[in-house]
Amino acid sequence: MNSTTAGWTRHEGRRKHRDGTRRRPINHNLALIVSAALDRKAVAPVVLDLRHVGSITDYFVICHGRSSRQVQAIADRIEEVLKKAGTRPNHLEGYPPGEWILLDYVDIVVHIFHQDKRNLYSLEKLWGDAPRLEVAPVPIPPVGGGAGEERPEGGPIL
Repeated sequence: MNSTTAGWTRHEGRRKHRDGTRRRPINHNLALIVSAALDRKAVAPVVLDLRHVGSITDYFVICHGRSSRQVQAIADRIEEVLKKAGTRPNHLEGYPPGEWILLDYVDIVVHIFHQDKRNLYSLEKLWGDAPRLEVAPVPIPPVGGGAGEERPEGGPIL
């Protein structure tokens, strides 16, 4: 199956830009997202497979934090880990309030809620026909880079 969105072609789980560059398989990005969220103590991450239910995206990743700051930290970590893997969000929404942050990676849309907002909007119930996927966490890079790296101003990364 082939489909194109904003210059990207999806084919058999791999993304390829029209310039010929390849991206990691979608399932690897799902594992990176879940791992990064758990690294910031995200609560109850859920992956919904929307491929046969709707056409807005292939997967939703839904999780929540217990404070606005934690919600932002989860979003920051997901963005950092996927950026190191060569993937940047197509769209980011809701960061300043930190109650519901949306990271749109085209094939994967990540919803990071404050606990109260997750209960209020209940996306898992809204998309109840979508199968839930079990995604095993994978190793992710340490915060701020590898050991021994230094900041531009010369101080070590802590």
